[in-house]
Amino acid sequence: MTRRLLVFALAALPIAATGQQASFSAKVEAIRVDVLVTENNQPVLGLGPSDFEVFDNGVPQKVELVSFEQIPLNIVLALDMSGSVDGERLDNLRGAGVSLVGALKEEDHVGLVTFSHLVTLGSGLTDDFTAVRRALERINGEGGTALIDGAYAAMSLGESDPGRPLLIVFSDGVDTSSWLPADSVLDIAKRSDVVVYAVATESRTKPEFLRDLTSLTGGRLYEVEKTANLGAIFFKVLQEFRQRYLVSYTATGVEQRGWHRLEVRIKSRRANVQARPGYLSGS
Repeated sequence: MTRRLLVFALAALPIAATGQQASFSAKVEAIRVDVLVTENNQPVLGLGPSDFEVFDNGVPQKVELVSFEQIPLNIVLALDMSGSVDGERLDNLRGAGVSLVGALKEEDHVGLVTFSHLVTLGSGLTDDFTAVRRALERINGEGGTALIDGAYAAMSLGESDPGRPLLIVFSDGVDTSSWLPADSVLDIAKRSDVVVYAVATESRTKPEFLRDLTSLTGGRLYEVEKTANLGAIFFKVLQEFRQRYLVSYTATGVEQRGWHRLEVRIKSRRANVQARPGYLSGS
């Protein structure tokens, strides 16, 4: 694949750099925030709109809707297929992906993006789980690591269809081949509804891009020594995501454009709340 063709492939994916299709665009009134609520490391269930407090740039907002496990999931796997992913590591990654697909519900959709020095669309969002499993069985590692480009393509895919987008990224190294700058992709993440969870193998170089990406989207980063437990981690991510609330409100009393700092609280209890720290609105 030539550079021109790869750039075209990235540009052709549904989300533009302006973020106009994301829920955090200035043209979209409803703000959606994925929220995980826990007490003693256990999810708190059964909450409604009256249980939440949301502050947008310090201004209290009226929570209009809280949904829980009602919206089908759009799950995208973004998998590192650089040359270092081979042998047992590749087998573990394939197995983890296949197991995750097997745990999906009938109404969910799943897609596959792989990245080495190139970014490849293994499967668009689909409910044909057999096709995705076959695509996973065909993956092989070679070349460098275009992690940033792969993350951008996967976020784009996650928002290409109605649903609740979850991106699971695996990488065993630092970026060596991307064309897109990290800051630009992180800005896109600030405008996107996608929640990113990532798994990175431990190395001397810290996975700063993945740490920033997961933090900005309200997800979580797992750093592991070995890939033997990848299947368990992927399943844990899926279960945790299903236990999150989707909180919706219409921003009032704040400027429409720019960075919006978010704070989400639970009334009358000392629960732990995990959510994105804010969102970027406008061009």
